[in-house]
Amino acid sequence: MNRRDFLKSALTIAAFAPVMKLAAGAMAAAGLAPKQEPPSKEKVSRRRYKDTDLTLPLLGFGLMRLPKLRPNDSKIDRVAAKKMIARAFASGVNYFDTAYMYHGGDSENFAGEALSDYPRESYLLASKMPVGMLKTPADTERIFREQLAKCRTGYFDFYLLHNLNRSSWPKAVKFKVWEFLRQQQKEGKIRKLGFSFHDTPEFLQTIVSAHEWDFAQIQLNYLDWTLYRSREQYEILTAKKIPIIIMEPLKGGMLARMNPEARRILHQADPHASIASWGIRYAASLPNVLCVLSGMSAADQVEDNIRTLSPLRELTEEEKKMLLGRVVSAERKSAAIACTGCRYCMPCPADVEIPKIFEIYNRYRARKNRDQFLREYRALGADCDASACVSCGACRSKCPQHLDIPKELAAIAKTFAALNKN
Repeated sequence: MNRRDFLKSALTIAAFAPVMKLAAGAMAAAGLAPKQEPPSKEKVSRRRYKDTDLTLPLLGFGLMRLPKLRPNDSKIDRVAAKKMIARAFASGVNYFDTAYMYHGGDSENFAGEALSDYPRESYLLASKMPVGMLKTPADTERIFREQLAKCRTGYFDFYLLHNLNRSSWPKAVKFKVWEFLRQQQKEGKIRKLGFSFHDTPEFLQTIVSAHEWDFAQIQLNYLDWTLYRSREQYEILTAKKIPIIIMEPLKGGMLARMNPEARRILHQADPHASIASWGIRYAASLPNVLCVLSGMSAADQVEDNIRTLSPLRELTEEEKKMLLGRVVSAERKSAAIACTGCRYCMPCPADVEIPKIFEIYNRYRARKNRDQFLREYRALGADCDASACVSCGACRSKCPQHLDIPKELAAIAKTFAALNKN
């Protein structure tokens, strides 16, 4: 599909009255009285799935980073999260992405609970088969049935083989996971069958050639366009006419924080745009992108994303050059660890708070605030900080970013020891 044909299919919904009405009711039930906070007139742009009547909002709601009751816990703040979903619905955001292991296994439960306030045909639900967790072929059917029950649905609109890579693909082949899911699709329990991917473009070629795929989900953002070889992945899928859903458009929030130099460049380019909006626009401006997932964890993130894509203002060529050139160069000076906070490495056998440690360290690298780093690092406790790593290596194969986590933790422990002496 070329750019012209795909852009012809891009559209902004002019009216979304049924969903607006449903959203208003859900907002009231969640404690948002319409008189106090009426549904917005903004409507998020939508893209058409190939040559069908199916459209997806350019903004998808990822249910992996929902607001939590406590910072270091996976328990979802259901009241806050439901308000966010109601607000999203009011703006036409009706694509929700969950998975078996998100929020300690509770994300699918929450999806079923929260979305049951809306008619099933009013939203699009995506979940995933955790290939890496399968022990026997029988686990495939057991987990799929469990997911349908947890999500309180008879079918998934979009369903994925989760996190396919060199390690998980042989198991998917051996256990005939695609074949099982294809049968579920024939029975109407899956509408669109695809996969999510974390590996090299060369291995992506192996997967796309193995089966017929309705869509694919890849990590793509302007920092990873060349670093993570996202451009090559995008081009492979586009050549195969496989529509793309984007994950990590902000690289786990890294492209919302950024260092002062990168922020200054973006602010000069547009003083009214949020730092995060540049990453969302970059991903959404690509013509073969159906939907950009955002793991929203706060109400202000929902609002900012809605503003950014209501409607989409595509990046100009000059803006693209700025992002891929000056902004990327400035951000790389921080030498941040490329952790997206996905928590696939957790739980750690030694109870090390891996994502939290990387978050604290990356903040230090960006801001050079020694006192803040020491304060936040000490708050972890000696039993959970980087020095508690026993280098067992259990985390290495689980990391979608392919980080050498024990090596990074050892370096952070040395940094803390050196700073702590002064």
